[in-house]
Amino acid sequence: MTNTKSISKGRRWTARIMSGIVLLFMLMDSIMKFIQPPVVVETTVALGFAEDQIYILGILGLLSTLLYALPKTSILGAVLLTGYWGGVIATHLRLDNPLFSHLLFPVYLAILAWGGLWLVNEQLRALFPIKKM
Repeated sequence: MTNTKSISKGRRWTARIMSGIVLLFMLMDSIMKFIQPPVVVETTVALGFAEDQIYILGILGLLSTLLYALPKTSILGAVLLTGYWGGVIATHLRLDNPLFSHLLFPVYLAILAWGGLWLVNEQLRALFPIKKM
């Protein structure tokens, strides 16, 4: 649960921006998997997936994203997205793709997703505290 009285306006907006970036990217990614323009089909097949699996990837990404977007299921959505992104990392690692642009991009998204939740969720901050040295 979010305790909005103790959250500063700046923290709340930072969280919204972080989560918004994740939502926009994942919505675009999922929608493109449904539309399936040639570049998406070619790229996904080059990653080792069959063409008929693209739609399934879109459904999985979209469902996880929608769960993340809803406040009551945002933690579950973040867990599912983290698993989805783990698969992305494994796929790019298997193909020996570049580190910062391909392998770590899902990590960047995960940091934004979990960071956005951490900023506004007191229970999550208690579970993963940042200790000052």
